[in-house]
Amino acid sequence: MTHAPSHGRAVPAAAYTASAPGRFASSELTRGPWDPAHQHAGPPIALVCREIEAAAASHGLGHMARLTANLLRPVPIGELTVEVKADYVGRNAGHFSAQLSAGGKEIARFTALAQRESPLELPDTLPGHPLPMAPRAPEDSPPAHFPFAGKNVGYADFVETRLAQGAMWQGPCAVWFRMRHPLVAGEAPSLYARVAVAADSGNGISAVLDYERFLFVNSDLTVNLLRKPVGEWICLEARTALGSDGGGLAESALYDARGFIGRATQSLAVRKR
Repeated sequence: MTHAPSHGRAVPAAAYTASAPGRFASSELTRGPWDPAHQHAGPPIALVCREIEAAAASHGLGHMARLTANLLRPVPIGELTVEVKADYVGRNAGHFSAQLSAGGKEIARFTALAQRESPLELPDTLPGHPLPMAPRAPEDSPPAHFPFAGKNVGYADFVETRLAQGAMWQGPCAVWFRMRHPLVAGEAPSLYARVAVAADSGNGISAVLDYERFLFVNSDLTVNLLRKPVGEWICLEARTALGSDGGGLAESALYDARGFIGRATQSLAVRKR
């Protein structure tokens, strides 16, 4: 696990520390760009993903095919509680739901589809295959930096980013993400948690508006994955489209080092600050 340069600041060892089953203390590494008291949505979504993965694994379901987060309120940097429920589990797939709470309030609701993994031999020639690769490999991509990096310890310290195509915060672009610190202290993050930490950044890296003058916050995130990701690096090839009534949509094609793995979408509320 690599670590971020601290610029003279004390940086926590992990995004969260487990205090009891389903309860977690948040660190400053989760801080987002919109309000210094609120988390970037990537880390808490990944935290809930971790809990859903554990519930699904108990039923022999190893692939997280879809994760949807409905973000009801800003996530405070504090104590969080995660509760997971199996809504229906069949032979090959299971539907799960989860709640994220803080300070006695429900902060976010989640649904997920987990599938049983089964080896499948595919024909050598399929339309649209082999699946596309990211524009550039992470080792061939230069470092990239969030415009809010360095102001406070936060998400920009939590992840390492490299530019595969375009320019961050200037429209369509592709960026590799790698976690610099554990999600939960004392354990390696899961492959799906690595995707979740990055996927919520699509609206940021492909922003077409100045974040100091406008808010373009997402109230949801849906990630669909066709297979289990591999490796530490996840690439988002993202673009933002804005409507004339304060709405918007950010879409990201997701890649690992082996190629295309799925898509992420975010519904945006666009306002002047």
